[in-house]
Amino acid sequence: MPGVEGRVVRISIAPVKGLALVHPDEVELGPAGVAGDRRFWLLDADGRLVNGKRHGSLMRVRAEWNEATRRLALAFPDGETVEGVVELGEPVDATLWGKPHPSRRVDGPWQEALSRYAGEPLTLLWSEAGAVDRGVRGGAVTVVSRASLERLREEAGAEAPVDGRRFRMLLEIDGVAAHEEDEWIGRRVQVGEAVVAPVGDVGRCAVTTKDPDTGVSDLDTLGALARYRREGRTEKLPFGVHGAVVVPGRVRVGDVVRPVATAAVVP
Repeated sequence: MPGVEGRVVRISIAPVKGLALVHPDEVELGPAGVAGDRRFWLLDADGRLVNGKRHGSLMRVRAEWNEATRRLALAFPDGETVEGVVELGEPVDATLWGKPHPSRRVDGPWQEALSRYAGEPLTLLWSEAGAVDRGVRGGAVTVVSRASLERLREEAGAEAPVDGRRFRMLLEIDGVAAHEEDEWIGRRVQVGEAVVAPVGDVGRCAVTTKDPDTGVSDLDTLGALARYRREGRTEKLPFGVHGAVVVPGRVRVGDVVRPVATAAVVP
């Protein structure tokens, strides 16, 4: 729809997949997304992905990661902070969402602290490609609008606004109609200095039912989606879109977001 224009109102990344989100004012959007986003991820003793679905309390652990200095700091709710320079251990033939995702163990105190906090042994891994869902070719960028969040609030019968952090999207935008972002699938979209190509829906899971500050389930997001958005173009229970970066560039809070062309081609 020509003329439709929004603006970036929040940027969210997670240095450690499943832990609390970080909200920079600006990021450099490259072919693989934001460098350092989902740089680390966690496995349990059976080699399964650990995230907020199983351990909601992990959302209360805040990570700070510096790609240049390789310094990682984890701040726990009780005030404990574990930090240091990351040294990589042995390679691990791990699997993420059913696909091989080669990673390396992270030597140091973070794994022990996270295991103690979660109450079970966890393995902290480092990923060169980043552990974003759907892979960097189609998952480097995710977008949801404030109007879509408001529509979900109405469907769920909630009094308070639905916090966009529940959905853990890279970009939260305002100024467009509810689910307008769905119409951008198959197009190219200008976001600040970058151009992205949305390629599909983001199907939702139980993580979205949880309060991002407490990790406790308190809103039936899935029930509401099932009532009015059960089927999407590419995934069930869709809310927001995911895509690839076709032109790298800097994205800042306040930047314009507008569709610019049809027939997007993912590189």
